[in-house]
Amino acid sequence: MQTHDTVPAMQTLARDTRAAGQTIAFVPTMGALHEGHLDLIRLAATQGDVVVVSIFINPTQFGPNEDFERYPRDIDGDLAKCREAGAHHAFLPERSPLLPDDYSTYITEEAVAEPLEGVSRPAFFRGVTTIVAKLFNIVQPHVAIFGQKDAQQLAVIRKMVNDLHFPVEIVAGKTTRDADGLALSSRNAYLTASQREGALGINRTLNQIKTMVDQGERRAERLVAEATHLLADDRRIRIIYVAAVDPATMKKQTEIEPGNSLMAIAIWMDQTRLIDNILL
Repeated sequence: MQTHDTVPAMQTLARDTRAAGQTIAFVPTMGALHEGHLDLIRLAATQGDVVVVSIFINPTQFGPNEDFERYPRDIDGDLAKCREAGAHHAFLPERSPLLPDDYSTYITEEAVAEPLEGVSRPAFFRGVTTIVAKLFNIVQPHVAIFGQKDAQQLAVIRKMVNDLHFPVEIVAGKTTRDADGLALSSRNAYLTASQREGALGINRTLNQIKTMVDQGERRAERLVAEATHLLADDRRIRIIYVAAVDPATMKKQTEIEPGNSLMAIAIWMDQTRLIDNILL
């Protein structure tokens, strides 16, 4: 696996790869890689000839008082995992080339990004779309892989790609879970054993909602109420949102449409923010 830390080097690689008739599959990450990221890299290997993984902790998607400074960092471990998962190239840009001091151009998606995460983290998606767009211009992928766990991010990126005519296919990777059912996240490292046990209530709640839908319940209001009730059993959990939404638009639904509905949950487990979802 080769590493590249400058924009010109990455653009040259992308240009040469395309000139050789090879396709580029791209996995953008913020590092602190776990098995979920590695599953995305393995998926990318089935989607293109050359797999590129970027590692960049994007400061523009962190709000005031969020965890940018303490976000997990392990570049040597990340590179070893990329290599193990089959990546061909790792792109490791410094902050200054992507976000120089005089940087002033941002991309905002103003519909799909508005609810849910957009309410509780109003600057988040502007940071995501801006940096992802820049990475697309640098890496020039044919295919880009994003995880289903970040369902709203996936939908926002798809909308941006469609609206701005990026020649990139967006492929979703399934949510990877630990054996106990907790969705893998770099922020899981913040959890104590006790907090982790409490966080398992998210997945139990989502599975209960899926069971209710499979048994015929279609009222979104009823399902949201049940999910809220189940989560509230643990006093350490502070609910940010529970919503039944269209997975493409993130608009709230009143009636569940099996195969086209998503139950999305965000909570605080003490001081750690966690999200998860399930397709209904």
